[in-house]
Amino acid sequence: MKIDLITTLKGSLLEKFFPKGWDLKKIDRCCSNTPQSITKRQSWWDEDFQLVSCNTLEEFETLMGHEIAHTIKTAKDNDEKLILILPVGPMGMYKWIVYFLKEWNVDCKHVYGFNMDEWSDSKGNTLPPSDPGAFQNAMEQAFYNPLGRLTIPKNQRNFATKKLLPAYPDKINKLKSEGAKLVVIFGIGRMFHIAFWEPHFAGEFSGVEQWKKQNYRLGAKLHPLTIEQNAITSFKSRTTLVPCYANTIGPGIFLKADKIIGGCDGSLGRGMMWQGMSLWVTLRYGPNMWVPSSFMPTLPGKLFFLKELAGPLVAECN
Repeated sequence: MKIDLITTLKGSLLEKFFPKGWDLKKIDRCCSNTPQSITKRQSWWDEDFQLVSCNTLEEFETLMGHEIAHTIKTAKDNDEKLILILPVGPMGMYKWIVYFLKEWNVDCKHVYGFNMDEWSDSKGNTLPPSDPGAFQNAMEQAFYNPLGRLTIPKNQRNFATKKLLPAYPDKINKLKSEGAKLVVIFGIGRMFHIAFWEPHFAGEFSGVEQWKKQNYRLGAKLHPLTIEQNAITSFKSRTTLVPCYANTIGPGIFLKADKIIGGCDGSLGRGMMWQGMSLWVTLRYGPNMWVPSSFMPTLPGKLFFLKELAGPLVAECN
């Protein structure tokens, strides 16, 4: 007799909790693979998509930071403009980007930064930049300010505010028409989101092609699991501090990447984690608009992950 979420879902408080397009049995199968098989290539992966396993958090942060810094340097060496879509989560790589760029004396005058999301209310109004929870504040403290004279010029920094986010598509398209490369740096959410583009948004569209055209959303309604993920990872467990809405880019931007640089570092210690399922489903589900992160392996680039997240994803009482 099997007793788990799937067999006990009917009649429970979770019966209508998950996005209606999720195949929970398929999600479970994705998570049932052996850790050693995580790098096994799938037919829908881009030929230049690579997985990079990291043994420790320190290794993860260093390697991911080096990849981003090297991408910035290469664009500089090639006299190319570079568009960076920037996340606040993961964050540990930023100190290493700063370290390598300073070590190589590479300035970022050719770089255009676009933060992928920001907390908001239902109308798209965002936190003041000085608020400790604001993503703009996090980026300035972790990346822009520490770079000093090498930093990205202020007029080339873009944040996902009610005023600036709607201008992203035209700005990015103009830069791409001038030869700029688009690099999307990202983490993967508990709900398999990229930025704050949530899976339940898929229910609003007639099909995947319409879904793929969505460039951004102001005041995006977040799923409860996204709220709780961020309560754990960013708000010291204090759920009452987490906004229920966010401004975010959509697949119309993140799926147009010339290169992706992703990171999964969601280990909590003592065997606990929040990102193992997110990683496995991203790699094994197959492209599906109800699982936004499932499209990322279809793009060229690298996904760095903590080896621990590969599992095995089995019960362990902590």
